[in-house]
Amino acid sequence: MPRDLMLAIESTCDETAAAIVRLEGGTVSVLSSVVSSQVELHAKYGGVVPNLAAREHVAHIIPVIEETLARAQITKDTIDAIAVTQGPGLIPALLIGVSAAKMLAAIWKKPLLGIHHIEGHIYANFIGKPLDPIHAFPLLALVVSGGHTQLLLMKDHFTYEILGETRDDAAGEAFDKVARILGLPYPGGPAIAKRAENHTRNTDKLPSYVLPRPMIDSPDFDFSFSGLKTAVLYLSKATPDLQKNESFIDAVSHEFQEAVVDVLLAKTGKAIEAYAPKTVIIAGGVSANVRLRERMDSLIADQFPHTRFIMPEFQYSLDNAAMIGSAALFRYAGMTEKGRENSKKSALSIHPDANLAL
Repeated sequence: MPRDLMLAIESTCDETAAAIVRLEGGTVSVLSSVVSSQVELHAKYGGVVPNLAAREHVAHIIPVIEETLARAQITKDTIDAIAVTQGPGLIPALLIGVSAAKMLAAIWKKPLLGIHHIEGHIYANFIGKPLDPIHAFPLLALVVSGGHTQLLLMKDHFTYEILGETRDDAAGEAFDKVARILGLPYPGGPAIAKRAENHTRNTDKLPSYVLPRPMIDSPDFDFSFSGLKTAVLYLSKATPDLQKNESFIDAVSHEFQEAVVDVLLAKTGKAIEAYAPKTVIIAGGVSANVRLRERMDSLIADQFPHTRFIMPEFQYSLDNAAMIGSAALFRYAGMTEKGRENSKKSALSIHPDANLAL
């Protein structure tokens, strides 16, 4: 049975990452995964500064790749192919990862696969889990990240039909913006989740606040989170004396998170009813949100018991290279020998694309 081994590189935003992954018997295993984070560096700016991120990628990309190879205890001769995130993302950041991958592919004479960032998040769900296409598809993916909120239907590998998407802010973007309104640190998702948990535990809390659930009853599968963010802004401006009140921040964080999760679950449930997928997955950075995981698990177990629910391991929910390698392994496994040879010859023709379509 073939055992394809892949070196994967990720530099979409503020994480410099590399991984060695293997596909064997339909299951992806991770031999090593290294992530160099820039979160602390960008936190003081309240978001990622593209050119600063690029400089950090330049400084760390080669050490990260070297450490990844060392941890896996393999050499370049063992690697079958290289994968890199081609887009979408910040062009200054993408350029570093793509340039490094092209250099290695040319020197090592290896095939190079350019992978869509969201495709990587989707295939993170299959790391360590056997993927049987007969029982997995059709598959419904809820993609929730800083730049994307989408419901995708997959009838087979790498076939994507967008059922609905956000009309304005992505869910992760809304988390960051609301955190800024409440005076919480970047990144906003973990900060709001922590304060929401404080509210749940606090027995001496302020009365709960009610925020809207935008488009929750609309007949389509689209999302909108800009109005929810604005509602938090108006609430904060209407109660300036409470801006420094910890219980107020906890209560608003809790209600905001519940509002986002309510909408995500409502739309996902509606899509399950309409398309009857065999599998439902969550993907993207917001898939690390514990409240979303718990409530999605309960929704499917209670209302759709014949549907399989999969979520990525926490370490593969946020940006990493193992997820890019996972997607690339399945693509590589489906290629002919001629296709693999062409991927080797055309390695230098891969270019980063900030708006790469799925």
